[in-house]
Amino acid sequence: MKDLELADWRERVARLYVSDLGLAEFRAARDRLFAEHPQSPVAGRADFTGLPYFPPEPAAVVEVPLRPATGTESIDTGGPDGVITYRRVGVAETPWGPLTLWWIEAYGGGLFLPFRDATCGKESYGGGRYLTDTVKGTFGRGVAVLPGERIRLDFNYGYNPSCAYDDRWACPLAPRENWLTDPIRAGERV
Repeated sequence: MKDLELADWRERVARLYVSDLGLAEFRAARDRLFAEHPQSPVAGRADFTGLPYFPPEPAAVVEVPLRPATGTESIDTGGPDGVITYRRVGVAETPWGPLTLWWIEAYGGGLFLPFRDATCGKESYGGGRYLTDTVKGTFGRGVAVLPGERIRLDFNYGYNPSCAYDDRWACPLAPRENWLTDPIRAGERV
């Protein structure tokens, strides 16, 4: 049953993200999950040997202030989810430029941080990558909420949306305000 497979996929993703694995072990476990799970966007590919990653980059881990932001943005997913509304939670002042952290205005809601940088289209997926999508269970590694209106961003956990691997998936991409002009060579590659 596809719905139960999808629920299992999301549970396994969430468990992986809250595990105490280091980066190398996390990546190996993620590769196994992508290779073996029927809901993986690379399911059934005999030639799949693992996801491509940039080498670990300590400079891609930053703790930055999060200034308040207001307003909403409606983003068409291009698929059965249709248009989804995102509410601005705050703007992270990163060394590469400002990035808006969003709250997904859907049942249950969740934090969402898509970004696009100068590697996109050359070294990473052209539509951009995600640091977190808590609705999908990817929380605690790419974005961690800290006391005092600060967040920790770890771009080593930046990942491609599922649509980067399979056209059957429809993914919301980074809005223009989350496009960075500098490259961030950390996380998943193309």
